[in-house]
Amino acid sequence: MCWDRAYERELQFFHDSGDVGDIWFGEESMDRQITWLESQKIPKDTALLDIGTGNGVFLIELAKAGFTNLTGIDDSSSAVKFAKAIAEKEEVLSLKLQVADFLHPFPNLSQYEICVDKGTFDVISLSPDHPAERQNFYRQSLHRVLKNGGLFLITSCNWTKEELVNHFREGFEMLQELPTPKFQFGGKSGNSVTVLVFKRKE
Repeated sequence: MCWDRAYERELQFFHDSGDVGDIWFGEESMDRQITWLESQKIPKDTALLDIGTGNGVFLIELAKAGFTNLTGIDDSSSAVKFAKAIAEKEEVLSLKLQVADFLHPFPNLSQYEICVDKGTFDVISLSPDHPAERQNFYRQSLHRVLKNGGLFLITSCNWTKEELVNHFREGFEMLQELPTPKFQFGGKSGNSVTVLVFKRKE
């Protein structure tokens, strides 16, 4: 699969140069989410799942901020190898990193209090193979692994706030939109990235 090849290249480059590769949506976006989590006084042992963890840098930074119950999944085995290599170099050994397809989660993906998505729903939505069906599988999986009242943070460059609220209208309520940089074009302003916080309905 193309993601495996991409992460194999990044892993080799990491071994050669120490470069961790790209951070999806940039460091500013990652820092924004970590700052928000800390501002909510969320207990550091809260169970958090990173959906499509990629290089795992988001979880590594959360661990450095004191969070202790962190799981990252990716359906690319090369991504998980890459994330483990970076975590080992950073001496962050508490992460639980595993290969898993979120659309078909297996039993040991237990219920979490927080789920985070940084572009995975975008990738699923842009799939040429039955995207609407895959979006539905995603929502079902999210509802299955997120505890009642749990939080879902999603970052998207493909969907607007209104579209995301519509996508997740069944079983979730939007709590907050996190501020992101704005742009102006043709006299109108907008956001190139949308970050929303949802709560799973009880």
